Amino acid sequence: MLTGELRNKVDKIWETFWTGGITNPLTVIEQFTYLLFIKGLDEAETYREQEAVLLGIDFERMFPEDKQHLRWSKFKNLEASQMYDIVSNEVFPFIKSLHGNKNSAYAKYMSDAIFMIPTPQMLSKIVDGIDNIPMKDRDTKGDLYEYLLSKIATAGTNGQFRTPRHIINMMVELMKPTPEDIIVDPAAGSAGFLVAAGEYLRKHRNDLFLVQGLKEHFNNHMFHGFDMDRTMLRIGAMNMMLHGIENPNIEYRDSLSEQNKDKDKYTLVLANPPFKGSLDYDAVSNDLLKVVKTKKTELLFLALFLRILKTGGRCACIVPDGVLFGSSTAHKAIRKEIVENHKLEAIISMPSGVFKPYAGVSTAIMIFTKTGVGGTDNVWFYDMKADDYSLDDKRNPVEENDIPDIIERFHNREAEKERKRTEQSFFVPVEEIRENDYDLSINKYKEIEYEEVEYEPPTVILERVEMLEKDIVQGLKELKEMIRG
Repeated sequence: MLTGELRNKVDKIWETFWTGGITNPLTVIEQFTYLLFIKGLDEAETYREQEAVLLGIDFERMFPEDKQHLRWSKFKNLEASQMYDIVSNEVFPFIKSLHGNKNSAYAKYMSDAIFMIPTPQMLSKIVDGIDNIPMKDRDTKGDLYEYLLSKIATAGTNGQFRTPRHIINMMVELMKPTPEDIIVDPAAGSAGFLVAAGEYLRKHRNDLFLVQGLKEHFNNHMFHGFDMDRTMLRIGAMNMMLHGIENPNIEYRDSLSEQNKDKDKYTLVLANPPFKGSLDYDAVSNDLLKVVKTKKTELLFLALFLRILKTGGRCACIVPDGVLFGSSTAHKAIRKEIVENHKLEAIISMPSGVFKPYAGVSTAIMIFTKTGVGGTDNVWFYDMKADDYSLDDKRNPVEENDIPDIIERFHNREAEKERKRTEQSFFVPVEEIRENDYDLSINKYKEIEYEEVEYEPPTVILERVEMLEKDIVQGLKELKEMIRG
């Protein structure tokens, strides 16, 4: 989460866009992102320069000698009209043609990017504002993106909304990506899951950058994201490049349509697919409808995950609670498919405030492995009650946080076997899930301990009531005498 001071700085920049006539939130985010990206490029170049001096080595410059004036640190001090001329006529075309590979995600989605800041004075104010935002810290950069994206007040037509960064990080920690993984988010948005997976590998498996094949895999083949919103794709591509992933496979694609031919391709799915979307049957791939005949996007995406994963591939995805207990034929069919033909490992029930302020829907994280031959034995359930933030619209930091406990217990499930159903986590055998029509809601299995309250015998209670009544009558009698007196 950003500090109040940083939020205020971002809000002031946002206000400058707004008063200057750019009022569409996505356009503001897009223009804001371009400038953050330009600043980030200069900071990355400065870091490489310092590293080269320290190590006494040469490095390949992003900004050639004749393009040094296009760096943020150079043009930010210029007079407004001169800055405007350089940014609009030189810097922007430069970043659009920056990536040599014309088929890269960055080249594809920057090719139709448009510089829309209308006046030199407005650009100067925005550049000054952005220059005061510290961007060296990757977490701050990510939180800044999250805060910008949270300003999209209305959910998209297919029910998209932002996944909080700490929930994304928890899911990545639960799945522990490996340097060999091929990771996909078929509803990628701003690529938050892919960025977090990359950051996890940098932190925990830094050795991958010492092995040429793995380093090449990380930069070119590991990360795949699809979306149908070109603005979000552009933001996602820039987000990933700012996080050091050179050539992410971010593509325009309707993941649920016949256009998506992927099958048995990926080893890890990390996703929060659109909820409450409803599609026409003819817009959906036939092989998904064979698994689950429905128009509901949250069920179709589960069928898609099973199709696109390799055997042995894993999935951690967010689903609305209705997926876990819905009684329609389609709801039961997809649950049965995962439980009987693959290996369902865990259901983590999350409180409804996790997605506030833009949605109050109750959700859960579903974790499973594609096997094709079953394997579900005992399913691990966890009742998450707190996530480090208040569960109201304000989402202020609080002390209660189950996330570290969830990660620790999940990775040590052997020790969970003796837990009772009254505890926060417990196992449920697959036989019991079958008997309950594949219901996966935690409330179906959780037991609540009621403390027995012992009351005094009725005769004693009645005697006390009579004593109180006598006291009241006596008090009224004394009050009347005082009034008469």
